[in-house]
Amino acid sequence: MSDEKENNIDKVLLERFEQEIWSKVPHLEGTKIVNSTPLVDLTEDFKECAKSVYKFELDDNNLKVYGKFDSTLLSGSIKVRAATHIIHDAIASGKLKGNQTVIEATSGNFGIALGLLSKIGVSVVALVSRKLQEGVFKELRNENIRIMDLDMDICPAPGMENRADELAAKATAGNIRSQLSELGFNPEIFDINIQEIEALLAKQDIINLARFLAKIYNLFCPKQYDNELNVDVHRIITAPEIDQQLRENGDSLENYQIICSFGTGGTSGGLSQYMAKKYDKKSIHVVFPIPGQDVAGIRTKAKASGLTLYKPDTFAAEHEIDYEKAKFLLKFFVDKGHDIGESTALELFAAMQMAKSGNYKKFIIIVADGIEKYRKNFEQISKKQLPINISLEEASSIVNDYDRIIWVHTQYTPKEAGIEMLAKSLGVDKSKISIPKARTINELLSTQKIPEELSKELNGSKGKSLLVCMAGNTSLMTAQVLASKGIITQSLNGGITNLPEGRGRNPGEFIKAATE
Repeated sequence: MSDEKENNIDKVLLERFEQEIWSKVPHLEGTKIVNSTPLVDLTEDFKECAKSVYKFELDDNNLKVYGKFDSTLLSGSIKVRAATHIIHDAIASGKLKGNQTVIEATSGNFGIALGLLSKIGVSVVALVSRKLQEGVFKELRNENIRIMDLDMDICPAPGMENRADELAAKATAGNIRSQLSELGFNPEIFDINIQEIEALLAKQDIINLARFLAKIYNLFCPKQYDNELNVDVHRIITAPEIDQQLRENGDSLENYQIICSFGTGGTSGGLSQYMAKKYDKKSIHVVFPIPGQDVAGIRTKAKASGLTLYKPDTFAAEHEIDYEKAKFLLKFFVDKGHDIGESTALELFAAMQMAKSGNYKKFIIIVADGIEKYRKNFEQISKKQLPINISLEEASSIVNDYDRIIWVHTQYTPKEAGIEMLAKSLGVDKSKISIPKARTINELLSTQKIPEELSKELNGSKGKSLLVCMAGNTSLMTAQVLASKGIITQSLNGGITNLPEGRGRNPGEFIKAATE
């Protein structure tokens, strides 16, 4: 290392980071990985769940299911592996110093992991969407992270093909400017760069917004969505760590199918590279929720396709799983004392279907996080409860059971053409569709209290309403809040943009920015 480069390193920060964070997460010491997370045999509970919950037998004596419990990691999720790897490299290379702020777009767990930096005096700003579950917001705040809520109806993702309304982009930019000022950033710098910022917001490109703010304010952005270090940590630590644990049991990772969900692509990418290089095989099965479902910040297959680290040709297979079916598995395993989250339920359900087919017998399930952040939603799970998500076909078949069809969004409202399209798709008269003010829905999601305007819309003789939004996220969040109040609603999967007449069209043809 050159003297100039060494002098550029914040050695005090590096020492504190290694002592207080790095030393507590899995890493290499010589040829051995230390601080490994538990590899737990779930086989018997897996078989019992199949029999008692889904009514089929898995009696193959060769069946073996292990859970890799990264929910036990510092900060409670697998994301701490990538976060610490990226931050360690940034400090050791002089890219990050103690007086800088770290900024990143996050669906939750990566931001929570970055919050560990507050313990060594580094400030973190997280760009998040209000669609995050309440427990995720709570944990972000608990880690002393400064949150910028962009009130977007999507996970952070690269720019969408359909441009959002320019007025909405301007309104969101004003909201961001206000939050930046409250966080102590100079708003004049924001104003100088407003054109580029509004262009990113018009595309809902939150990933590149975080990078752009880092650039103009001299902050550090980990760039988790295309940072190869995000992949490397799973290739050089996570996969060998699992292999090391299996070898101690007289087994080998070569014999297993590895099932993980997709957030950024780091886990699936690193595991795939390890298996290809060491065993010359594809063993990674990547699980997604079905279109329109919101599962703990992970991506649907459609939203994964725009990301740099999404490389499906390296996977053994991809699986789209209905969370409404997998949630009963989640309840079973949590009730058994296993600390798993929503994405793990999808993985276990996928493994169960694969085991049932008889094609595979040995599985490693990547337990990315635990249940605590999702506790409120988890408590709503009941076999007697109506599914909170519903497809267009299912909703149309029972449309007469609904008191109202209610539009719910914090930024957009349907044009007349959108109302007519929704009515036609569901087979109802458009008079059955209600459009509360955007600020009413904003108030509900912000305060978790039901505004009077919405309460009136929900007060019908049939006791059930259908909620519709742009892409299915805001309506799902609204349905979850209302369920916690004992009010029965269902959320239309995929929203108005997923209706047959809406697919492939510019949403601006049938929705507009709300003005009140």
